[in-house]
Amino acid sequence: MRPHVTVSPDDVEISAIRAQGAGGQNVNKVSNAVHLRFDIAASSLPEAIRARLLQLGDQRISKDGVVIIKAQKFRSLEKNRAEALRRLEELINRVAARPKVRRATRPTRASVTRRLEGKARRAAVKAGRGKVGE
Repeated sequence: MRPHVTVSPDDVEISAIRAQGAGGQNVNKVSNAVHLRFDIAASSLPEAIRARLLQLGDQRISKDGVVIIKAQKFRSLEKNRAEALRRLEELINRVAARPKVRRATRPTRASVTRRLEGKARRAAVKAGRGKVGE
C-alpha cells in the first residue's frame, strides 16, 4: 500500500491565468486556468521524499527544483485549483512509496544445462555447413 502524503497549503503558490484554446468571448475576459508552483526544497515534505522528487525525471519539475502544474480542464477556477492540487498530490504520492531493492538471483543448474546443450546443438549444425573436403 502506498503512503498518503498531504501537501501544506503554505508550500503551494497558486495564481490564476487565462486559459488557452477555444472558449468564445468568455476566454478573453476571465482568468480561470490555474498555475501551481511548488518549491520542493523549501517544502515541509520528509527529506527522503524530497530527494526522490528531485531525482524524478518529470518534465513538470524545473532545474531549480520547482514543480509547475497548469490546470485548465474546467471552466471554473475552483475546479481547476482542486485539479492542480490533486495532480501535485498524485505526483508526490507516486514517489512516497520506497522503491523495492532488487536482489540479484542466479540461474538454476537445470537452466544453465539447457542453455549449454542448446549452444552445443547449434554449434554442431553450424560445423556441418563447412565446405565439402576432397
